[in-house]
Amino acid sequence: MAVFYRRLPRFEYFLPKTIMEALSVLKKHKGSAKVFAGGTDLIPLLKRREIPIPKSVIDLKGIFGLDKLAYDESSGLSIGPLTTISALTRSQVIMQRFPSLFQAASSIGSPQVRNRGTFAGNICTAVPSADSAPALLTLDATITIRDLNGERVVPIYQFFTGPRMTVLKPDEILVEISVPNPVPGSRGVYLKLSPRHSMDLAIVGVAVLGVSENGFCKNVKIALGAVAPTPIRAPIAEAILNDQRITSDLIDEAARNAITQCSPIDDHRASQEYRCNMIYAMTRRALNQVFAQ
Repeated sequence: MAVFYRRLPRFEYFLPKTIMEALSVLKKHKGSAKVFAGGTDLIPLLKRREIPIPKSVIDLKGIFGLDKLAYDESSGLSIGPLTTISALTRSQVIMQRFPSLFQAASSIGSPQVRNRGTFAGNICTAVPSADSAPALLTLDATITIRDLNGERVVPIYQFFTGPRMTVLKPDEILVEISVPNPVPGSRGVYLKLSPRHSMDLAIVGVAVLGVSENGFCKNVKIALGAVAPTPIRAPIAEAILNDQRITSDLIDEAARNAITQCSPIDDHRASQEYRCNMIYAMTRRALNQVFAQ
């Protein structure tokens, strides 16, 4: 019996030692190069011919210091572009101070994928179902982007422009994700609905952050994934809750309102109707967890 093998497309491979060297190569090959970090998204896409074959691939793993995961009590959390997803799941600081990020990282892929894949890569792929995005949206994260001329900082809510589309230009590299400390007393949660949890893409992802103060909701932030062309915040649902006394009816109203801010699709994984029902159910569940007395 004949056995056929599909070869990986050929491309020119670069392993720069500094970020400036990487940017120089990227500038030279503008529009025809791909940046490689963990490769858990890029390599399967190339094998399946789902993206154009690049003329060159720039591997960032030779650059020292890009795998940093640092916490400062005054400035918050800093995540480098080579920081693996597993690094976040092993961090006591993440678990204790940024629980929604811990839950999001823990729900991405298999252990093998988390050991290889990078947290920043999960953002740069910009799929609507990216587990890391809703938690980062509630935490008001910012993205530092660099080219040969300098850096710019983009709020996470401006980073995504469409399915698999971001504000990154062909000659730019994401160099840092910054997450400020949450408001004192905040509680955060990320919930994911999928057939096999971390082994599948989210059908619906919900992140909630807020403070329960003397029976009132404060600083409420709600973000949703896999229910619109990009991960989104739910500002009207947040406004329903903010500075209001916590009641089951109030939480129910906010959860139902979250549906109106989404535009879920019908596909092989779930119908639009089912996704709408789950937006309500999971938003209500997340709110109850955050504001439980």
